[in-house]
Amino acid sequence: MIDVAKKKRIVLKLGTSTLTHKTGKLNIRRMTNLVRILSDLHNAGKELLLVSSGAVGMGVGKLNLPERPKDTPSKQAAAAVGQCELMHIYDDMFSKYNVTVAQILLTRATLTNERLPHVQNTIGRLLEMGVIPIVNENDTVAIDELELEIGENDSLSATVAAAVGADLLIILSDINGLYSADPRTDANAQVIREVRKIDARIEQMAGGAGSGGMATKINAAKIATEAGVDMVIMNGRDPEQLYALFDGEPVGTHFMAE
Repeated sequence: MIDVAKKKRIVLKLGTSTLTHKTGKLNIRRMTNLVRILSDLHNAGKELLLVSSGAVGMGVGKLNLPERPKDTPSKQAAAAVGQCELMHIYDDMFSKYNVTVAQILLTRATLTNERLPHVQNTIGRLLEMGVIPIVNENDTVAIDELELEIGENDSLSATVAAAVGADLLIILSDINGLYSADPRTDANAQVIREVRKIDARIEQMAGGAGSGGMATKINAAKIATEAGVDMVIMNGRDPEQLYALFDGEPVGTHFMAE
């Protein structure tokens, strides 16, 4: 298992299922607990970066739209409104613990071209200043995520973790980890606690288990572990489990860096 307690620079991916109710509205109690725990970890000396979903959903609510838009311009408009609202909420919640946050909006191109060093320098300096960067794809100009299924932020978080030299990537979702079989149809399915190599067998296990899209999480694990970053998939519905993880208890599935 990964010695999580020794990890300092940590990227946490917060999925829509972690941040919102099934109605699409913000899960205030869970988000409040999550911010409190993350602030405590930050106070303990951890360098935290968040990759947060939820902008489009919040924009839909703020604009009082009857449903999530289906056309790209409307999705981008909702993202623009929702990103502002999302950051306002994060800023307000973290400020209660005297923690400063910053917004980083990226595109896939930014992470793969000559501008990457500037991203790395900015994030590095923010972490030196004790700030928690909150990262999202710039949905108003980059349509990749908007055109794909939920879960693209899994790959984004892994790419960010690799870019900033993170020690650990934690993906918070609505599932306890990678199962040996689909737990919805197989009562004997067990959580696999450790994965040392992502092979065809592991990819087969990822066949659709969990509404968060396990296949995208395995892809994220490939990106992270190939870059030398350990990764954990765990359930984000009980943020207190983050304490258990850092205390060395068996939480989630651990993917060991190559």
